Amino acid sequence: MKKDKKYLENMFAWQIRVLGKLPLMESQYQFNPDRRWRADFAFVEEKILVEIEGGIWINGGHNRGARMIEDMNRQNWAVLHGWRCFRFADKHVKSGEAITIVESALNQKS
Repeated sequence: MKKDKKYLENMFAWQIRVLGKLPLMESQYQFNPDRRWRADFAFVEEKILVEIEGGIWINGGHNRGARMIEDMNRQNWAVLHGWRCFRFADKHVKSGEAITIVESALNQKS
């Protein structure tokens, strides 16, 4: 599962680089200074977080109760503090849909 998730994260990062016109993106961004919560990717100035979900078809760790609750807490905290959060599965990354959505979000005026 970790291999698959890393592959998807690398693919997403590559797609961002290929576009070349998007703002700077940070990976493994710690968006809450008081917690160890990290997002796979963040566009910090634009306050956009991106999570690439791995292992959703194999009952990965984040598909179990306690981890799902923690993910919900993380995302709710982020939203309450002005972040826009996007979560994508393998099909979103592989099809380019994830990039299309993130690019659209980045082009929206706040």
